[in-house]
Amino acid sequence: MNDTTVTSATATGAGGPSRELLAWLIGIPVAVALWFWLYGQLDRFATFVLSLTGYDRGSHIGEAIHFFFYDTPKVMLLLVGVVFFMGIVQTFFSPERTRALLAGKKLGVGNTLAALLGIVTPFCSCSAVPLFIGFLSAGVPLGVTFSFLISAPMVNEIALALLFGLFGWQIAALYLGLGLTVAIVSGLVIGKLGMERYLQDWVRDIHAGKDLPVDNTRMSWVQRFHAGWRHVREIVLKVWIYVVIGIAVGALIHGFVPEDFMARIMGRDAWWSVPAAVVLGVPMYTNAAGVVPIVEALIGKGAALGTTLAFMMSVIALSLPEILILRKVLKARLIATFVGVVASGILLVGFVFNRLL
Repeated sequence: MNDTTVTSATATGAGGPSRELLAWLIGIPVAVALWFWLYGQLDRFATFVLSLTGYDRGSHIGEAIHFFFYDTPKVMLLLVGVVFFMGIVQTFFSPERTRALLAGKKLGVGNTLAALLGIVTPFCSCSAVPLFIGFLSAGVPLGVTFSFLISAPMVNEIALALLFGLFGWQIAALYLGLGLTVAIVSGLVIGKLGMERYLQDWVRDIHAGKDLPVDNTRMSWVQRFHAGWRHVREIVLKVWIYVVIGIAVGALIHGFVPEDFMARIMGRDAWWSVPAAVVLGVPMYTNAAGVVPIVEALIGKGAALGTTLAFMMSVIALSLPEILILRKVLKARLIATFVGVVASGILLVGFVFNRLL
C-alpha cells in the first residue's frame, strides 16, 4: 500500500469520512457563516467604538476613528478568508501547472483576464492585497497579479455605477476603457521587466512552489484544509502589522485632509494640476464608494474632470497605505517600478480626459 492509499484510508476510514474530515466539513460552513455575520457588523462595530470615545463622526478625529475601526477588521477578515481559500486552490494547481496553462495563452490574455476579474471584485487597494498574495502563491505570473491589483480597486462595479449615476454612461465607459488599459498595460510592462527577484524572499519561495508536495493534486481533503490553514498562519502573521499601520495612516489622512484645499489647485488651466492631483491622492486611502462623492464635490467646486479622475485613480489604486502593506511583500525596487508605471498611466488618463472633455 503506497502513501496515497494510506492517506486516503486515514481520511475516509472504514465506515465513511473520518472524524477530522467531518470536523472540517462542519466547521468550515460555520466559520463562513460567522465570517459573513462579522462582515455585516463592521459599521455597527466602528460606530460603537466611536461612541465610546465621545467624538462625533462629523468631526475630523471622529471620522478617522470610525474609518480605522471599520477598515482594520474588514481587511483582516478578507485576508484570512482569501488566503485560506487560495491555500486550498493551490493544492489542486501546482505553480508549474498554472504557469504552463498561462504560457499557452496569447500575449496579454492573462493580464486582460486578471483586469476583467478586478471589475467584479469591489475591493479597495488594501483589500486587494490578500488576493494579490494568493495569486502569487498559486504561481500566477507577477505581471498578471499586478493587472489584478491595479484593476480591482480602480475599475469595479461600484466606481462604474456611481460614475454612471453622477456623470452619465459616456464618462463611465471612458473611465472603464482607460482604467482597464492602465491595469493591463502596467501589468504587461512589469511582467516584461522580469522583476520576480524583487519579491520578498518569503513570497518568492511561495511563488516558486517550495515546500509543496510533489503530487499535490492527489492530496486528501483533510490535507487540503490543513494547507489552507497553514497559509493563513504563515501569511497573516507576516503582514498584519503592516495592515494596521497602513490603515492608521490612511485613517488620519482620510479624516483630516481638507477637501477645499485640493479643489483650489485642481483646475484645468495649469498643466501641473494633473501631476499635483496624483501626488495629493497617493497619501489618501478610501474605496470607490468613498471617493466618488468627493469627486462630485470637487467638480462642483470647479476642478477639471480629468484632473479629478486622476486624483480618484491615485487614491484608490496607488495609495500610501497600500504601498506600506506591499512593502512586506515586495522589495523597494519593485514597489518603485509599480508606482512609476501606474502613475504614468494615471497621468495619461488625466491629460486625455482634460483634452477631450
